[in-house]
Amino acid sequence: MKGKRRRHRTTLVVAFALIAGLGATVPATADTPYPFRDPTLPVSTRVDDLLGRLTLDEKISLLHQYEPAIPRLGIQSFRTGTEALHGVAWLGRATVFPQAVGLASTWDPALMEQVGSAVGDEARGLQQQRPDGWGLNLWAPVVNLLRDPRWGRNEEGYSEDPELTGALATAYGEGLTGGDPNHLKTAPTLKHYLAYNNEADRATTSSDLRPRVQKEYDEAAFKPAIAADAATGVMTSYNLVNGRPATVNPDLNDEVRTWTDQNLLNVTDAFAPGNLVSPQQYYPTIAEGDAAALKAGVDSFTDNSADPGPTTTAINSALQQGPLKVSDIDRAARDILSVRVRLGEFDPGGGEYGSIDASVINSPAHQRLARKAAAEGTVLLKNNGTLPLRSSGKDVAVVGPLADTLYTDWYSGTLPYAVTPAKGIASKLNASVATSEGVDRIALRDTATGTYVTAGTGGTGAPLQETTNTPTIAAQFDAFDWGSGIVTLRSAANGKYVGYNWSNFVNDQTQPNGWYVQQQFKLEQQDDGTYLLKYAGYETAESWWSSPVYLGPTDANGTLGLVSKDRAAHYTKDVVRSGVADAVAAVKGKDTAIVVIGSMPSINGREAHDRTDMSLAPSQEALVKAVHQANPRTVVVVENSYPTTLGAVQKEVPALLWTSHAGQETGNALADILYGDENPSGRLTQTWYRSDADLPSILDYDIIKSDRTYQYFQGKPLYPFGYGLSYTTFHYGTLKAVAGGYEVPVTNTGTRSGDEVVQLYTHQRTSRDKEPLKQLKAFQRVSLKPGETKTVRLNLQRKDLAHWDVTRSKWVVESGTYDVMAGASSADIRTRTTWRIHGDTIPPRDLSRTTRAENFDDYSGIHLVDESKASGTAVGAAADGAWLKFTDTQLGAGAGELTARVAGTSPGTVEVRLGSPTGRLVGTVHTAATSSSYDYETVTADLSDTAKGRTDVYLVLSDGLRISTFTVR
Repeated sequence: MKGKRRRHRTTLVVAFALIAGLGATVPATADTPYPFRDPTLPVSTRVDDLLGRLTLDEKISLLHQYEPAIPRLGIQSFRTGTEALHGVAWLGRATVFPQAVGLASTWDPALMEQVGSAVGDEARGLQQQRPDGWGLNLWAPVVNLLRDPRWGRNEEGYSEDPELTGALATAYGEGLTGGDPNHLKTAPTLKHYLAYNNEADRATTSSDLRPRVQKEYDEAAFKPAIAADAATGVMTSYNLVNGRPATVNPDLNDEVRTWTDQNLLNVTDAFAPGNLVSPQQYYPTIAEGDAAALKAGVDSFTDNSADPGPTTTAINSALQQGPLKVSDIDRAARDILSVRVRLGEFDPGGGEYGSIDASVINSPAHQRLARKAAAEGTVLLKNNGTLPLRSSGKDVAVVGPLADTLYTDWYSGTLPYAVTPAKGIASKLNASVATSEGVDRIALRDTATGTYVTAGTGGTGAPLQETTNTPTIAAQFDAFDWGSGIVTLRSAANGKYVGYNWSNFVNDQTQPNGWYVQQQFKLEQQDDGTYLLKYAGYETAESWWSSPVYLGPTDANGTLGLVSKDRAAHYTKDVVRSGVADAVAAVKGKDTAIVVIGSMPSINGREAHDRTDMSLAPSQEALVKAVHQANPRTVVVVENSYPTTLGAVQKEVPALLWTSHAGQETGNALADILYGDENPSGRLTQTWYRSDADLPSILDYDIIKSDRTYQYFQGKPLYPFGYGLSYTTFHYGTLKAVAGGYEVPVTNTGTRSGDEVVQLYTHQRTSRDKEPLKQLKAFQRVSLKPGETKTVRLNLQRKDLAHWDVTRSKWVVESGTYDVMAGASSADIRTRTTWRIHGDTIPPRDLSRTTRAENFDDYSGIHLVDESKASGTAVGAAADGAWLKFTDTQLGAGAGELTARVAGTSPGTVEVRLGSPTGRLVGTVHTAATSSSYDYETVTADLSDTAKGRTDVYLVLSDGLRISTFTVR
């Protein structure tokens, strides 16, 4: 007891010293120990104490992203949301790890945890340098499944598979949290709940999630990290799900909170609460929208930037008008304070992790970890024996638009240093290497005046003007082609990119950047061979953009500005230096030519902008072809953030590597791989398709019906999920069942040490329902020396074979034979066995019980819609003849009546047909118009005496009709 009292005394002394140091006013009751500052008490007790000391206004103030200080209690300000996707972003220089998709390509949870721990340490270190209070709620990782490689934010996610995504997210989150849910290093938030994979019209499009897709696929990526207490909440997504904005998704409370016993801090995405009023037009006022979000399970509102006024006003209004109760405020405040207590904010010295300081930022250990992660995430796609290269072959050329530069993405931190591919290879060889970016250097001459466009020669550039009759260095630009007609222009005069600054076009940017990426142009060739220079910054695609988009002189000095197309200058494009010729000259006669091509992450797909195609830029493909013709010993490195349809490149070159934009150590990691100091062990986390034609609409979220991802895709991919080559070879022995899973011996049969990623898949041979062709259930990374054998254990339990039974709305493991397969990828199965399960048999449907229409087995011409604004999913017909199939229904001796709960603003019909959508008609319901889409009425119709037996029942709907539930009895 004596020691305990001493600890309390120390707690108070340190706590009040911290308060004083922060400039807060020490309360008059400073000699009274507050229980919420006592780290020996349970978290819940401390939260209860603090919550009880707050006024209602103070509680409401906690509900906005920027939570103000409460000086009377010595409480600092707090902010939800520090970006930490692959390093701490936007707060200054910090270690930049590979992009999330690159980290995931390691298939290495242990490494992911180490990276997460490093990022958490740096967040702590940067936090001590910030004057505005605590900001240790990290918005990472992104666990949205990468079902469509055209998604603009593909770089932010991990995988198209929920098992892999869940495992990696859990590992990264455990690193961020420190592994103890009651003592958090940082508080990670999973993004973005739910079914968010398109940027086009992302605030107004609705993702249709039938129950099986939601349960088996989308939710399955979020649940593992929450269930493992490796994340402290979720961020809601911008889109709608089944017609209801994700900001007010009741699953936040009804589902997500059931996955853990911890209090979760759920946040909205930026400005999403305001979207409920416009453009979503879901609620007429912010007060009603914020109230609905709070009641659905949102705790913190990310809206109006740092101004909490509109949010607190709306919450107070909702309290006064009735939608909210004080208990709703208390619940959300409790969730927020629980996280703040666990972060150690109210502990002496900041708690268990409070001593972490700036010395950890970009430490040598983190630099080594960044290099290791970049190497492990590199995937060897093709190798005819060219790799690894011999370090004795020092006469090397490294060419291509990404040969000697590193680009960062929207969620990257600031690079503390940059090891480019060329620099990494030169360092590896301890020799200079020839380089060429392989891009054309051009000059643009106005055919009407004969003058060239010139840029500023100083470090800050100058507005573009037409000033000279000769193509001086100031009139020369390196034209980088990023595909889809987009080019960026880098001034030869100062090495800076040309961009629009809302007034002029100035060469002042180190790389294309910013929300609108105002460094994008198109050179539109005209019939007479001249070119128009078109501005293509992302804001030109916004609905509010009304300015012209073509460039031409706007004053007597020849200053370029935006003009209408009929006033646009016509330019000749004079090629001062051919990029292809320059690259070819660099590689001729060299021991090896290494071509680094790929994407510019601010241009080729990013937040708010999906990819328009999956191919390489045509000029990059031409560059590779020319270099390979000039030097057969060509190695191609594709550095981008997504699967690519590689066309002729994949067929022609002898060796091909893929890496994400892998951060500050990209060049060293690539050199390690190319020269064999590291054996490539990265594996693809997405299917690489051969053509855009292999994919349906990006808005189609039903992976089951549309045969998406490796689980259901029927075609032959360019590279399959899980694919990746090695410099050595591996032999798999016999797969055997053991308690709790399976074991397989794996032997390194080559001459080099290497890592194999052993992947375990299952397939259910027979089922009432459509099942995946293969489904990843476990994986294990194993390191093997030449000739070494290790027995790899892969956990698999009976419950892991379950799928969602829509007939009874529960998980079910069906009786039957299951194939269990182990291999090097989803398409490279090396050993297999079977598992005979004595499980459940899904009975015939009993439609005499109330059946939710959303629990169909198949459909056509429908959308899933919100049954009410608060909860529930209904089915809406998008055209006459839309239908729902209910497979294997037992009508018995006969069903005499259909009863349905329907809504619609115009009269409609529901037909009951047997066997097919055009099969025997046994009854029709005629519905009158209801006052709104949410005003349901119950309607009935008699069925003919032929409605009997065991058959498939179809409901055929007229356009605009909504149906929530029905019975056939």
